[in-house]
Amino acid sequence: MASKREWLEAGLAIATRDGIRALTIERLCASLGLTKGSFYHHFKGIRGYKSDLLAHIEAEHTGSFIAGAEAAGASGHDKIQRLLDLVLEAHADGRDLETAVRAWARQDGDVRAFQERVDGMRVDYLRSLWLELGGEPDEAEGMAKLLYLILVGAQQIVPPVTAEDLRGVYALAMRSISPC
Repeated sequence: MASKREWLEAGLAIATRDGIRALTIERLCASLGLTKGSFYHHFKGIRGYKSDLLAHIEAEHTGSFIAGAEAAGASGHDKIQRLLDLVLEAHADGRDLETAVRAWARQDGDVRAFQERVDGMRVDYLRSLWLELGGEPDEAEGMAKLLYLILVGAQQIVPPVTAEDLRGVYALAMRSISPC
């Protein structure tokens, strides 16, 4: 029997590769070689599954990144460098999860609310890092959005921006906006 996490990771793979419409109980079961009974052992239908999937995405792709950055050290510089490393590692793995979730948010009001909340959390954290770096408080919101928009834009461009190129863009941005 697969763990709840394995079911969620299988869903992420399907949604990322084929889009959220392809995410069905049958498809999940087939991808794991398991029965619907195993699915229902962990989830209350596809709606419950998708709710758990969003919570998993938030924990793994926002909460864990912030926690990892916070654990990196006392300075804002250490934190932002660690956050950049974590984000670029996720960006480099080739999974287009962020784009898939944003597409899903355009189709589903609950997912839109989720995306707005997650985007807000991410911008809030970047704002706090800007202030830790010694940035001007009246610039914090704009700088946080600038840094976040670089990532969101890089996720949308075709052909995809490589992690190495994105690291270079962030290095340029940090040099040009660094308050220190």
